[in-house]
Amino acid sequence: MGLLQRSLPMLLLLVWFFWLPKLKAQSPGSSSRALDALLQDYAYRTFVNPRTGTVYDGVVPSNLAGIKVSALRLRSGSLRTRGVPMYKEFMIPVGLIVQPYVERLVMVYHNLGNWSKVYYPLPGYMYLAPVLGLLAYDASNLSAKNLTELDIMASRQPISIEFPDVKFVPPGSVVKCVWFDLHGLVNFSNLVSDNVCSTFQQGHFSIVVESTAAPSPAPVPSEPPEQAPDEEVPTISGGEKKSNTKVWIIVGSVLGGLALLVLLGFLALWVLRYKHRKKMQQMEKATEVGESLYMTPVGNTKAPAAMVMRTQPTLENEYVP
Repeated sequence: MGLLQRSLPMLLLLVWFFWLPKLKAQSPGSSSRALDALLQDYAYRTFVNPRTGTVYDGVVPSNLAGIKVSALRLRSGSLRTRGVPMYKEFMIPVGLIVQPYVERLVMVYHNLGNWSKVYYPLPGYMYLAPVLGLLAYDASNLSAKNLTELDIMASRQPISIEFPDVKFVPPGSVVKCVWFDLHGLVNFSNLVSDNVCSTFQQGHFSIVVESTAAPSPAPVPSEPPEQAPDEEVPTISGGEKKSNTKVWIIVGSVLGGLALLVLLGFLALWVLRYKHRKKMQQMEKATEVGESLYMTPVGNTKAPAAMVMRTQPTLENEYVP
């Protein structure tokens, strides 16, 4: 039983380690980060014979129709001293700081169109413009995938975002700029003008207004296009599917833990029986091993006899005067 008590905490720890990554994979925002990685790949595919400072528009899969992606390769030094007067809806001022420093970087542009509220749901708010994204990546390897974003920061003036197609604002509504950072946090701010927002960092941006109306249904993707085996298109799974997955994970973990606990019990019993059997064999062997006696002939037979007499016989009257 002592062995079972010591093994139970280790069993629970193993179950926790195997279960935790699956729960993390279902956390909110994972689908939008998967989309960022996919769009980075399609943006880099446009660089066949790239030229610095030229905007290249990418092509996304047909089941993500409506999303636009572009890529712009720049020198870090030129970006800081000159900025970019106009890159799609973004105006990048001088003084942009890039960390860690790279010689060249790629500014990847996103326009999520009618997919905005699918990948960036915002309960209680209505989008007046599509979600636009601006992310920076290292340009040293233009065939790389799943790159980590660089950190960019406007040091002098903010980056301006001018939204060309803003929906009609309901009377009495308060319009806000919304910014989604790379960690899934949501930040609201005031508009600079009727259709302009500003930011000092990268991320995804849009214009929203508070709404009590029920949100319209999200678009359903069509059949996925033919892709290479290493490509993945992020999908949106329903809450019911996620709940069922969690239940099966918990049930599987518990059943696996019980099975392992039973196996450990049988192993402990086998060890105890083996030790007992080994001890009995040693005791039997010890009884069979002893000092052999000297055999002397007595008539036609042999009988054991002591080889040395330890005490000499003494007559009773030997010391009588």
